Amino acid sequence: MNINLSSRLTSDGSKTIFSETFQESYHSINGAVTESMHVFLNAGFAECDKNPISIFEVGFGTGLNAYLTYLEADKQKIQVNYHSIELFPLDDSMIRILDYPAFLKADENIFSALHGASWNEAVAISSTFKLMKIKEDLLEVNLTNQYDLIYFDAFSPSQQPALWEESVFLKLYQHLNTGGILTTYCAKGDVRRTLKGIGFVTERLPGPPGKHEMLRAKKG
Repeated sequence: MNINLSSRLTSDGSKTIFSETFQESYHSINGAVTESMHVFLNAGFAECDKNPISIFEVGFGTGLNAYLTYLEADKQKIQVNYHSIELFPLDDSMIRILDYPAFLKADENIFSALHGASWNEAVAISSTFKLMKIKEDLLEVNLTNQYDLIYFDAFSPSQQPALWEESVFLKLYQHLNTGGILTTYCAKGDVRRTLKGIGFVTERLPGPPGKHEMLRAKKG
């Protein structure tokens, strides 16, 4: 499937990717790095008091969430086992355009290693960060691991409604450790009700720039 991609500059000066097919950007146009930090790092990673920590990401995409997680975990000396699922990996030309290492003034070799890691096998990015990128459909993947934290970063319910169904969240709930966190930029009422119906304890939190609210859900 060709998802017709182009790059976009966002309000904080970082770049994102826009999909003509899904008519949606991979990150907020109000700030790609700002959104990822707010929704996934600050509301998720910072709230999960685990070391080592096991993370599952829905939507590897630009690799930004993984990169920011690596940088923060490295700073805090936290061991990370990071699994990320992506059905449509970016090609090298799009990855180069993003140039997140320059924007963040961070290690370019790590960003390259994240994208260069083989699919469907565990790869040691560093002595403290192990990555497995899964090239598969979330609707069909057979999860076997348990996780402490889930970054739910799929395209929106209006563009990929099947990924926001109860059956998907139930699968994730079953593979989330007790006390584990799921965080997402989406704050739609029906998504929140679906999470609550499965057994999550949900919170509406202030959203990143351009968005009133976001959701964090915990498994009791």
